[in-house]
Amino acid sequence: MFEYLLSKEQLAIRDEAREFVKSIPRQMIIDMDQDKIKFPKEFLQEAGRLNLMGCRYPKEWGGRGLDWVATTAVMEEIGTLGYIFACVFGVGAELVCDAIILHGTDALKEKYVKPLLKGEIFAAECLTEPRGGSDFFGATTKAEDKGDYFLLNGQKRFIVGAEGADYFLVYAKTDPKAAPHQSLTCFIVDRGPGVVVEYLYGLMGCRGGGAGRLVFKDVRVPKENVVGSVNNAFAVFNTMMIPERLGTAGMTIGAARPALEIATGYSTRRKAFGKTINQFQGVSFQIAEAAMLLDACRSMIYTTCRAVESNIHPAQIRRMVSESKKFVTESCQKVAHNAMQVMGGIGYTNVYPIERIERDLRLASIWTGSNEVMSLIIAHEWYGEYAKSKQAARTRDCEGDALEAYAVDEKIYE
Repeated sequence: MFEYLLSKEQLAIRDEAREFVKSIPRQMIIDMDQDKIKFPKEFLQEAGRLNLMGCRYPKEWGGRGLDWVATTAVMEEIGTLGYIFACVFGVGAELVCDAIILHGTDALKEKYVKPLLKGEIFAAECLTEPRGGSDFFGATTKAEDKGDYFLLNGQKRFIVGAEGADYFLVYAKTDPKAAPHQSLTCFIVDRGPGVVVEYLYGLMGCRGGGAGRLVFKDVRVPKENVVGSVNNAFAVFNTMMIPERLGTAGMTIGAARPALEIATGYSTRRKAFGKTINQFQGVSFQIAEAAMLLDACRSMIYTTCRAVESNIHPAQIRRMVSESKKFVTESCQKVAHNAMQVMGGIGYTNVYPIERIERDLRLASIWTGSNEVMSLIIAHEWYGEYAKSKQAARTRDCEGDALEAYAVDEKIYE
């Protein structure tokens, strides 16, 4: 943790999160990984009681009025319990609440944000459908305008919190004939008649988060539960990509950190050929690379947090958030990989939590937008920035700084 980058207030809430993490019984972690706990309500209730969730939201709605740096510090600490703990912590408090805070009415904030941040109710985001995840605007879930309400029908899958949520943030088609970006509406849908959780998935990792498929069968959604405006879910989706992807990056650092710490400690005790294995470069260099990657991840995260807070260059922020999600998740997967290499065979057993950490972290580069999608966004925004920079001639044109720079016959592009 780069403590010198944090204010006293940010350090204070970071330390509160650390104390909370210390209080979680190991049996809860084990039971979640074995799917004995389907959804950790007690964990979220205590986090809410301690006012740790949604700390960047205004105090009037249950937050602390802090910023993205504080949020990231908290998310890293929560992630050390296991990636799924940070997932369920973030889905409700950092994703669903974010949509309502930015786009919802005060009545929705009062009804759905306040009690969630207190840990009294729980929420889940419903975006992915059986036909695809990355093709967001190809959603087939439909909501028909019936006058006083919308009638919702369709399916969503891979929904973290499906088993335990009291309400859902759902995107649905409300104008099938319109252009994709003008065809969807975002709703708050209460668990009730017509809302069915069909089954829970057998997951490789990140178990215990209540992941399931939701089926909506003639669900009546009051018009006052529209988030934003009708046929304008794109505006909600566009802002949600920041907490989805930046939050994912922050929590991933926390989930990978224990792997490095455990492997480091192991290497100072385990002996081979008459000395501790940390004295072999083949081992210590693996640890060095992992430590370097985590430091680089934090540097990128905190820089991106400051960029998001500034809100000056939206295109650059999209690029930086996407870079953070891709770089951090892939780097943290490498951290877990290195830790297992250092541990050797014992790391492949459940004597240490390394194998669980590696299983859990595999999700990081898939959910909230695959890393391939992140590359598409990065490339698109970077080329746009490059074009604007060249047009404005803001920097030196270094292409000319070569001996034969003006050998035009050699610069063939077609």
